[in-house]
Amino acid sequence: MSVTIDIAGLDPDRISFAPSPLAELCMALHALSQPAHHPRLASWTAATSASLDPCLADRLLEGDFMWRSSFADIFMAFAGVPGGTGLPAATLAGELDVLDRMDDDRFVAAALEHCWLALYDEGGFPSPLRDPAARERALAAAAARGPRQLDFSLRLLDDPGAVRVWLRRLLEDCDEAFFAQTWKRLEPGQSADARHKGELLRRKGLAAALKDVSTALSVDEGLTTITADKMVHGTTTATDHRIGDGLVFVPTNFGWPHLLVLHAPGWRPVVHYPLGTPGPASPPGSVELLQRRMEALAHPMRMLLCRSLARAPYTTSELATVYGITAPEVSRHLSVLKKAGLMHTRRQGRYAQHQLDLAAVARIGSDFIEGVLR
Repeated sequence: MSVTIDIAGLDPDRISFAPSPLAELCMALHALSQPAHHPRLASWTAATSASLDPCLADRLLEGDFMWRSSFADIFMAFAGVPGGTGLPAATLAGELDVLDRMDDDRFVAAALEHCWLALYDEGGFPSPLRDPAARERALAAAAARGPRQLDFSLRLLDDPGAVRVWLRRLLEDCDEAFFAQTWKRLEPGQSADARHKGELLRRKGLAAALKDVSTALSVDEGLTTITADKMVHGTTTATDHRIGDGLVFVPTNFGWPHLLVLHAPGWRPVVHYPLGTPGPASPPGSVELLQRRMEALAHPMRMLLCRSLARAPYTTSELATVYGITAPEVSRHLSVLKKAGLMHTRRQGRYAQHQLDLAAVARIGSDFIEGVLR
């Protein structure tokens, strides 16, 4: 599973690194609504939540589905307005001005992303503002998510202008309440990281820059396709004539462990990457490796073998005797564990002894959490 970005023929100068205050505000709101996703931010989320005006906190609940379980693309408006620079503005006010320039059809589709994923339908989609059937589908999907989502969707479809005013005022009030001070502290570090990665791109090439961004990103030898290792399938292009070419990498302090890839058709692709990712003893495994490991451990007999292998090294024949199965059967199970990187084998004279790699098994928990949230 992965998201791929077609960059064939893209001018390297159109690959940019830049902070986005609006995207970071989205991630800050997400951290406030989902503190369990971000234990490293516990002090900030607790202090900020405690200091919020109750009226503002209630207003945030009205639209928290735009940042709670998914991230509405309206927070990267710079990527969805044709004819623009394709880059984030330097200030939150500037980015909100870009959002104001987005047409209603695109704004509504992006705002409804939380309940209606037609935005990511490669075949295109009718606007729920203009097509009665599309409107009914959007409202039915919203109703399935709960009454607050349905109420918001009805307001949005009946009067998108009023909702746009409401949303801008809400984000401006968040800026005044807590985000302006937070952004003042974070922006210099994000700008420095963007400059560093841009320089790395110029001096050492795209592969080196992607490696510095995230181990989940890679590029093929022909420099035609970037692949993001995520538990989702998706494709996009950085050379779409409808919106303009370009690919932007946006850093975030609030984002870990989320590595986001905006890949909606008709939008410039954006990679939203976390800064300050904790450095494990070894790089996090790929989604494919994680799946292979979980499948390896799901078999009842391999679970029993792991019980023994976790305690001491065993030979194939010893395990066959303990569990009453044939040596070839044991070998097949051990081969699966070995391919999944969960077992060590070492020679002791004429014998091969096998033992579970406890460190690799222990990582499955954290790798699983990072993989599904990435």
